[in-house]
Amino acid sequence: MSGRLDTDLGQIVINPDVIAMYAGSVAVECFGIVGMAAISVKDGLVKLLRKDSLKHGINVKIEDNKIRLTFHVIVAYGVSIRTVADNLFSSVKYKLEGFTGMEVSKMTLLVEGVRVID
Repeated sequence: MSGRLDTDLGQIVINPDVIAMYAGSVAVECFGIVGMAAISVKDGLVKLLRKDSLKHGINVKIEDNKIRLTFHVIVAYGVSIRTVADNLFSSVKYKLEGFTGMEVSKMTLLVEGVRVID
């Protein structure tokens, strides 16, 4: 379902892919996030997504004009996952609500892997 905002001049419709791409670009800027992850259903393998495929590591659901996000990420080795999650949630919520004008009601972080950063 798409997000809808009513204005005096008409209606704004936001595609969930736009929200996923924006949220993904904000997420990879956060401390401790190496990148978004994709899981192969066939093999169960996790791979790091390229910058142009960030939306595939995020599930977006819009219900009652509220956004629910699920992130599949790879984190850096040695960082506190709790700290990374808190940073990710606050950054994405603030920037996404400003970008879309819609409320972010829930975010879930699924850590799919850990990578050592050189």
